[in-house]
Amino acid sequence: MPEQLTVGVGAGARHLGVDRVVDLGPLHPSAHGAYRLRLTVRGDADDPVIVDAEPLVGHLHRGAEKLFEVRDYRQVLTLANRHDWLAAFCNELAVALAVERMTGMDVPARAQWLRALLCELNRLMAHLVFLAPLTRAPSDTAGTAAALRGREAVQAVLEEASGGRIHFMFNRIGGLREDVPAGWTERVATAVSTVDIDLIEAHAVTDRLAGIGVLEREAALALGVTGPIGRASGVDLDLRRDDPLPAYRDLDVRPVVRTEGDALARVRCLVEEARQSVGLIAKCLERLPGGPVNLRLPKAVKAPEGSVYTRVEAPLGTSGVHLASRGEKTPWRLKLRTPSFNNVQALSALLPGTRVADLAAVLGSFAVVVGDIDK
Repeated sequence: MPEQLTVGVGAGARHLGVDRVVDLGPLHPSAHGAYRLRLTVRGDADDPVIVDAEPLVGHLHRGAEKLFEVRDYRQVLTLANRHDWLAAFCNELAVALAVERMTGMDVPARAQWLRALLCELNRLMAHLVFLAPLTRAPSDTAGTAAALRGREAVQAVLEEASGGRIHFMFNRIGGLREDVPAGWTERVATAVSTVDIDLIEAHAVTDRLAGIGVLEREAALALGVTGPIGRASGVDLDLRRDDPLPAYRDLDVRPVVRTEGDALARVRCLVEEARQSVGLIAKCLERLPGGPVNLRLPKAVKAPEGSVYTRVEAPLGTSGVHLASRGEKTPWRLKLRTPSFNNVQALSALLPGTRVADLAAVLGSFAVVVGDIDK
């Protein structure tokens, strides 16, 4: 085994013939939250290559699952959108679905279609957040400006509907908290029309991303990687098609799947999924029925004794909830299956062989939210 030397970032060491173990983090600009990457690099100091990578998480531990156990189901929903702040609506929905399925609730059709519409708005907003920094160039800010304008427009209509800018808290057991405001659907159509996917794609999709940070399909499957990261490596799984909610059954969702598995494929998947969400939003607006958006519930909602597992396609992948109940108004156990927790482990598989000079570009293509990891 080669001799190892541990150095800090920026230490300026130029050691030849030894492996250097570099701690990147726990704060660095390529993640939504604080986590560390322990990198072992080898080779000439002018162009070192990563030979081993270990993501170290836990700096943002939230204890969400224990907090759920001492809160009733209405209160749980206010916490369920916080571990992945870019997938707030989808995470609320996964918890609401678990209780609804255990109690056999028949959620009104308008609520079902609004849920699909809001999930796609949430997905579009999240993808634009990740794409914005990928469009930056010293001499041309048009792509970044387009991504930021689009994100702001989508976030504004989400805020108008829910009253929350980040933590929406709009789902309720049995539907939604209330109906959307008058004229909101027209404003959604206007907001989505301002998202210039072509311009964003022109600036985010660059040849310098090709062939770097490759995640093989077998490694993605072994680690349970889902969402655009998994689909960029050939994992053909999208719950909007494979385990659809009622509204999605009529939307004919066709997953964006690529086989290259590199940084360029991941960025292309984000771009194409954002484009796909624009189309799905238009279809939801066309088919949105009238009627109520929630059910009348007793003062205390209680799930019957038993357990259930529900899952939804969140922006970064499969967001699942395993609910175990003893028939009380609080869950006995509520376990989260979060996409970023599985996905971040893939860094140990895709980073070896990457030049340190390419590290920022690879990490930029690898979308995770650290609260979703540490939950």
